[in-house]
Amino acid sequence: MQDTDAHAMTAQDSLVALMIAVSASDEDIRTTELVKIQSAVHQLPIFAGYDEDRLTTIGQTVFDLFEQEDGLDALFGLIRDALPERLYETAYALACDVAAADGTLDEAELRLLEEIRYELNLDRLHAAAIERGARARHLK
Repeated sequence: MQDTDAHAMTAQDSLVALMIAVSASDEDIRTTELVKIQSAVHQLPIFAGYDEDRLTTIGQTVFDLFEQEDGLDALFGLIRDALPERLYETAYALACDVAAADGTLDEAELRLLEEIRYELNLDRLHAAAIERGARARHLK
């Protein structure tokens, strides 16, 4: 029963999972990305009341799924099950902020962002605006 509970995700967990997935996508989780995730969880209204102890559980779930052959598909399945459609753009914005946090976007991050756009069925124009905002916020 506990294993099922650990994988039952809330909408907030889904947002965290996407941020962690973007950070881990290049197999190099940078401090700036972790700080961005923690900052989002601490400051954004969507995370009000979120149990920060869940960060470790959700992180482990993402890492476990990444080790499986169809893990990314499974992750997106969990996310779509838990995340209301009204938060899809929020999820993408948070993913873009994490990807841009270290000032570079590598191929793995770009591919995952593209996959997120596809899986969440985001309008290309809206996604471009979100990406541009993330880029603007993280310029040095």
